[in-house]
Amino acid sequence: MKTPELILASASPRRREMLRMLGVEFTVLQSSVDENPHAGESPEAYALRLSEAKARAVAALRPGRWVLGADTIVTIDGELLGKPRTPEEARRMIRRLSGRAHTVITAFTLFNSGRNRPIRRAVSSQVVFKEIPDDELEWYVSTDEPYDKAGGYAVQGKAALFVSEVHGSWSSVVGLPLCEVVEALKGLGLADFTGRGPCPT
Repeated sequence: MKTPELILASASPRRREMLRMLGVEFTVLQSSVDENPHAGESPEAYALRLSEAKARAVAALRPGRWVLGADTIVTIDGELLGKPRTPEEARRMIRRLSGRAHTVITAFTLFNSGRNRPIRRAVSSQVVFKEIPDDELEWYVSTDEPYDKAGGYAVQGKAALFVSEVHGSWSSVVGLPLCEVVEALKGLGLADFTGRGPCPT
């Protein structure tokens, strides 16, 4: 059996599901990198750097294979919102998003150790939350959902009841901008979607 050329450097079940949905052949090898932001680093630069670091870490273990690394971040008022560790952190984070628009950036990198340059792209989308009533907030915080997700939520999960608008790429908000990823994979010969046009700009 032929080994797929593409490796997904992510443990995210959401990213795996999206690639499988498209029929892309891949294997999974999780990466481990330092996710601390650098001083003065913009949110987009941070997401791009992490996606590339993840891809390079796995590519070093699998020379000659193409590796897809990705990172999704949530920002509001220019501040990165990480993954809440406690109910109080989750409560504070979701309250801050309540009734407001925030930005979700997903960056991805395709890297092969046998090539000189990585292929990188960042896709930015705007998500608007409704005003969240206290009973819904307390119910949400009592679930296990907020604690492994940037910004404390997944747009396709329980927090969908908070989302009033999404402007941009829905799949990017979920965790992988499929239009842009497919475009890059096609360019490398790693996916075949004959006749598919370019992504909207």
